Amino acid sequence: MSEQKKLNVVPVVMMFLLFAMIAFVTNLCNPMGVIVKSQFHLSNFEAQLGNLANFIAYLVMGIPSGLLLKKIGYKNTALLAIALGFIGVFLEYVSGWDAVQSFWVYLLGAFIAGFCMCMLNTVVNPMLNTLGGGGNRGNQLIQFGGVCNSLAATTVTIFGGALIGTVTKDTAIKDVTPALFTALAIFAVVFLVLLLVKIPEPATNTSKEAATTGAFKYTHFNLGILAIFLYMGVEVGFPTYVLQYLSTPADAATPGLGVSAAIAGTIAGVYWLFMLVGRFIGGLIGGKVSSRAQITVVASLVLLCTLIGMFGPEGATINIQGAAIPVCILAFVVAGLFTSVMWGGIFNMAVEGLGKYTEFASGMFMTMVFGGALLVPFQGYLADVFQSFRMSYILVLICAAYILFYALVGSRVKKTSDSEAN
Repeated sequence: MSEQKKLNVVPVVMMFLLFAMIAFVTNLCNPMGVIVKSQFHLSNFEAQLGNLANFIAYLVMGIPSGLLLKKIGYKNTALLAIALGFIGVFLEYVSGWDAVQSFWVYLLGAFIAGFCMCMLNTVVNPMLNTLGGGGNRGNQLIQFGGVCNSLAATTVTIFGGALIGTVTKDTAIKDVTPALFTALAIFAVVFLVLLLVKIPEPATNTSKEAATTGAFKYTHFNLGILAIFLYMGVEVGFPTYVLQYLSTPADAATPGLGVSAAIAGTIAGVYWLFMLVGRFIGGLIGGKVSSRAQITVVASLVLLCTLIGMFGPEGATINIQGAAIPVCILAFVVAGLFTSVMWGGIFNMAVEGLGKYTEFASGMFMTMVFGGALLVPFQGYLADVFQSFRMSYILVLICAAYILFYALVGSRVKKTSDSEAN
């Protein structure tokens, strides 16, 4: 047994590293959204089309990713994903060249990068859940993987904001060249390392039913994939529009505070830092506290943070690096402490008792991540309609309320279902 545990260390570390890559590339969309909004003269909605392209790739690639796990294995799926990620980020870089200057090339790059993120997510979540033996221990490993994810998200958000500085009419993609080159370098190095490292392949079921409709027999799974769809609006909505609110000029159609992107990026980056802390705590207690209990508590606290951020007085401010920031807005940042464990907890509850349908279920989960493609730009649309970034969080409020319902009611598994899946 001890030898098996030692053998599992390498694949666990590799999955943690892939978790970090997912966040680094995905969260490039936030500083990039600020840049393309300036460079290509876009609305709040249009500026988030990169997020839409990135996340809608999950809709296209979610189920095929689950099938790829069966066809070519976990390791080869990850290698293919990394290659696609390199191409996608490179196209984002090319879109800012003087000879190109194309928002459409940027969107194409974001779309291809989304393929990468979807495929990597399909690999790492069931792999970590399997390596942990499912249950509380499986959730614990996913949460620790989430710590790496949050660390990378924090880094790229602060890094991107620092590179942009103050948003002007001259702000352009070339300003974040170091961040894009860092992503390309990470892809190249991890590809080579993963190519050389031996990764055990979890046993998969190849029956026709397992690859198609079996998982849909379970109500808790169906409600769970809807929870993941809505969760994407919660996780990404918070930092995206904190960044937009802080960096948008006060005289814009949707007024913001007009602070420098460096300050805005640092504050938004703290959201991801809180997610790191939350996931670390979730990992520590994950072996003892059930996913259902965790999600019930954190969903309630997310609702509270959202209400404070939306309706708290703007007059009460705190000085951050010379900028007067409304204290209530920081509630949106603190929410990261609670959104942190939602992904792993929802996944863990939704796949409980699925047995041979787990690979297909993982693919469906990735498909539902396209919620970020719809919900994040839709929140931008609400900001345009209400002419208020704060009021746009009504969408986050609704999504968090459903997640609380799922934890309390929708996640419960019937005993008959448990025996059918194994």
